[in-house]
Amino acid sequence: MKISLKVGKVENEVAEAVIVFFFEKFHEDKGPDGVYKKLDSALGGMLKDLVNNKEFEGKGDQVLLIHTSKFLKAKKLLLVGLGKQDDFYLDLIRRRVGNGLKRVRDIGTSKAVIAMPERIPQKFKTADIFQGIVEGAELALFKFDKLVSEKEKEKEKEIKELTLLLESRQDFKEAQKGVDAGEKLSSAVNMSRELIIKPANFSTPTFLAEKAREIAKALRLKCKVLSEREIKKLRMGAFLSVAKGSKEPPKFIIMDYHPRRAKPHTIVVVGKGITFDSGGICLKPSKDLYKMKYDMAGGAVVLGVIQAAASLKLPLRVVGLIPATENLPSGSATKPGDVVISHSGKSIEVQNTDAEGRLILADALAFAKRFKPAAIIDLATLTGACIVALGDQAIGMMGNDQKLMEMFREAGMQTFERVWELPLWKEYEEQIKSDVADIKNIGSNGGAGAILGGIFLKKFVGDCPWIHLDIAGTAWTDRDKDYIPKGATGVGVRLITQVLRNWK
Repeated sequence: MKISLKVGKVENEVAEAVIVFFFEKFHEDKGPDGVYKKLDSALGGMLKDLVNNKEFEGKGDQVLLIHTSKFLKAKKLLLVGLGKQDDFYLDLIRRRVGNGLKRVRDIGTSKAVIAMPERIPQKFKTADIFQGIVEGAELALFKFDKLVSEKEKEKEKEIKELTLLLESRQDFKEAQKGVDAGEKLSSAVNMSRELIIKPANFSTPTFLAEKAREIAKALRLKCKVLSEREIKKLRMGAFLSVAKGSKEPPKFIIMDYHPRRAKPHTIVVVGKGITFDSGGICLKPSKDLYKMKYDMAGGAVVLGVIQAAASLKLPLRVVGLIPATENLPSGSATKPGDVVISHSGKSIEVQNTDAEGRLILADALAFAKRFKPAAIIDLATLTGACIVALGDQAIGMMGNDQKLMEMFREAGMQTFERVWELPLWKEYEEQIKSDVADIKNIGSNGGAGAILGGIFLKKFVGDCPWIHLDIAGTAWTDRDKDYIPKGATGVGVRLITQVLRNWK
């Protein structure tokens, strides 16, 4: 979709459809230059009639389409309510833009115009509003159709051009800044979504590695992909124990965005890259097993973060690590009760082969320390227990640094990829003690599953500031949301990138 920014008047805009936003009590605005009065005048009092009949009052759940070709140069006008002005928050603009564009798309609109909302509280910056508008548009209209036949594609409705309208040139520069950031972030999110949605017979470890190289080439980054032989040389026994059951070769992907004038901090982002998770010998139930292609969401998000950081030219060195493999049963697969030696030298008793994500992350986290990072961030679809605890609304967050966790809380509210802290109390460590090895990969009593996943990973980061994000409940949605279509969400790309943007 082509997005452009221009200065103009809503009532004079030539378009298939124009989307206009109103807060409640918009009709009480006494100023002569407001959009409501201008439109109402051009429409011969139609808006005033709608207000008087209570058909549209700017409430948060109101959307009204009116045909205006007899009055305006625009064929249709979509009125979208924003609710009470005092209740406005940034994610609301993403939501209302997403819903509005889906509405006009579904009636066959290919070219749409969005007018800058009036009366936005002053604490919200113009750049942030326009970034939110673009994110709401690009993320809501995403669709994965790469495997659909051309004949079926022809039936799909699509918005091809979107114009964002400013009434004054005064804010143009800031608005353009927001548009540019929104496009770069949305592109990174949608790239990640596509990788996650793509079936596992396409999105293999080798495919992920090729995608990493493609991104690195386009953005002039360093990228190194370690083969199984090289992984063995690094003595990553935990990682390789998961890969043993599959014929697909594992890959360890290292991406390095290192700008010339970077701040003296290196941030390492580690993502779980299980391109299909059957559970291994501890086989999962068949119900919804097809969704286990999404178990590489953490790895896909790492690629998205690296792409976003480089596209936005952030002044930080960001290293991305993705241990990528399948987890399948076979005659050569790891068995429950096997003991493996990790890259850190710690021995691990594998009591459950379906707790494999923490095994591949253990070696990647230990490897991350060689970069002497200011922080390590890992994210993974790690535990079903996190879904039970938090559902699909919050990311489970654990870590060893309160300042870093506060940065994630703040970024979570800015992006609405919200986090909720779970404790890593010392008492939990008893549950992963093994009788035959240093630690085991599941707990003793079946409780606190998400926390024990974090407790396990903590053993491999040492004293380095570290955050673990369990995105098991948020990486996939079974229903359409405002600007998140059914399927992969790409959650984590905007959150982590915002933390990097806020880094001081």
